[in-house]
Amino acid sequence: MLLRLKNNYFTKTYLYFFLLNLFDFTLQFNGFPIRKAKYVLKDIQQKNDVEFEQYVEQKKQEIVAYHLKHNPFYKSFATEANPLNWNSLPVMTKRDLQHPLKERLSEGFKTKNVFINKTSGSSGEPFIFAKDKFCHAMTWAIIQDRFGWYNLDFNRSKQARFYGIPLDAKGYYKERFKDVLSKRFRFSVFDLSNTAFQKHLKKFQSKKFDYINGYTSSIVQFAKFLERENINLKSVCPTLKACVVTSEMLFEDDKLLMETQFGVPVINEYGVAELDLIAFENPNNEWQINSETLVVEILDNNNNPVPLGEGGRIIITSLYNKAHPFIRYDIGDIGSLSEKSIIKKPILKKLIGRTNDIAILPSGKKAAGLTFYYITKSIIEDNGNVKEFVVEQITAKTFKITYASSTKLSEEKIEAIKTEMENYLEKGLDIQFERQTQLQRLKSGKLKQFSSLLNQN
Repeated sequence: MLLRLKNNYFTKTYLYFFLLNLFDFTLQFNGFPIRKAKYVLKDIQQKNDVEFEQYVEQKKQEIVAYHLKHNPFYKSFATEANPLNWNSLPVMTKRDLQHPLKERLSEGFKTKNVFINKTSGSSGEPFIFAKDKFCHAMTWAIIQDRFGWYNLDFNRSKQARFYGIPLDAKGYYKERFKDVLSKRFRFSVFDLSNTAFQKHLKKFQSKKFDYINGYTSSIVQFAKFLERENINLKSVCPTLKACVVTSEMLFEDDKLLMETQFGVPVINEYGVAELDLIAFENPNNEWQINSETLVVEILDNNNNPVPLGEGGRIIITSLYNKAHPFIRYDIGDIGSLSEKSIIKKPILKKLIGRTNDIAILPSGKKAAGLTFYYITKSIIEDNGNVKEFVVEQITAKTFKITYASSTKLSEEKIEAIKTEMENYLEKGLDIQFERQTQLQRLKSGKLKQFSSLLNQN
C-alpha cells in the first residue's frame, strides 16, 4: 500500500512538472537538447568582455574549420578560405544555396537527424535549409532568454498568436497541435474584417493571455479596430503583459498606436528562419543583436566592413550550425549598427529593408522601397479611411499604390501623394492608384509592403 502511494505521488509529481514545462519537454522529446542549450547559453552570458571576445573568435575559427573539413559543398565554395583570416571567407547568398539539401549537408548528417525547414520565399529566392539539433536547441534557448526580459515564459505564458497557417489538412492540424503544446491560440491573419476582430475581442475577454505575438501588419489592424471602438485591450484582458511583433517593418506611429490601444509595451523582434533570432528590443528600447550564437557584420558592395552608424548589407554567421554552413551569409537585408555597439552587446541602429526592395528611378537614382511606403503612409492614413496599402514598381517610372479603404481616395489626397513622392524622389513619376476591398497577402499571411517587377540583377 505504501509503495503504491509513493508511486502515485511520483507519478503525479512527474506529471505536474511535465505539464509545467511542456514546451521544453516537447523539444527534449524530439531530440533538441534544450536543457544543455540553456546551460551553454548561461555560461556564454556570464563571460566578461575580454572572455566574450575570445569566445567569439574561437567559435568563428571552429565553425569555419569544421565545414572546411566535413562539408564538401562549403569546401568547394570557399576554395581560398583560411579559418585564421576572416576576410578570406567568401560571402554566401541565397542563390549560392539553391542546390538540393543533401548536397549541402555536412558529413554524418542526413535529413533524418537534422531539423529541416524552408525560407518564406518573400525574398524571391526560397530554399530548404537544415540545422543540427543542438543548433536548433540554441535557437530556442536564445528566444526564451529574450522573451524572459519581459517575464514571458514559453512553458507557462499564454500567447495570442497572429500568424498564418497552412490551409491543407495535414499542415493545418500539425500547426494547431503545436499551438496546444506551446500554450498559444492562433488568430487568422487572412480575415481582417470587423466581424473577425469582434470575435478576436471575445477571445481576449474569455482567455487570460499573457502576450500577443505575430505579424506586424495584422496586429496593427487589430489595434486600429480597437481605436475605432474606443477599447483598451488591457482593460478587457488584464493579464496582458506585452506585444511582440515580427516579420514585417514596425513604424514608430504604429508602435505608438498599439501601445495606446493594448496598454502594454510593444517589442520589436527581427529574425530569419534559416539562422536564428537576430535582434530583440530590450527594456532600454535598444534593438540588441544576438551575439551569443551569431556574428553580424555590415558590409558595403565590395564586402568591406562599413563604420559603425553607416548602412550596408547585413551579413551573418551561425556559430553553432554544423549540419549546414551559414558562414558570412548575406540575408538580403540592409541596415546599420549603432555607434554604441561592442562585441558582447551590438545594437542594431536601423533596419532599412531588403536588397530586393530597392527601387531604381528613371534617372538611375536608387531609393529604398520603404521610402515610398513611408511618404504615402503619412498622408493617406491620417483619417482612418485607408486600412492598408502596398506600393509596387511596375516600370522605372511607374508605381502603383493598391489600397483597401472604406471610401475611395479623394483627388486632393491623390495629388498630395504624387507631389510628396516627386519632392522626395524625382519629377516625372507616374503614380497609379487602385482600390480593393481586401489586399492580397503572401501564403504565409505576411503583407509585402513594397515590391518591384524590375529585374535588378
